[in-house]
Amino acid sequence: MKEVKSQVSGIVAAIESEPGSSVEADQVILLIESMKMEIPVESPCAGTLAEVLVEEGESVTEGQVVANVREG
Repeated sequence: MKEVKSQVSGIVAAIESEPGSSVEADQVILLIESMKMEIPVESPCAGTLAEVLVEEGESVTEGQVVANVREG
């Protein structure tokens, strides 16, 4: 299982992928709004999105685990 971490602090603007869906490496999982910009959070590998640990509108901090991807 690979952890997906936020690179910035901000607010979750949109969740782009649903748990259980297949994802490719570098596919956008969610968007974080920070300083009026939307920053994509991407999958580190190809596999299945096991879980999203945040909700739209939630505050996140830099380095926070926001999702988990099962490799394969």
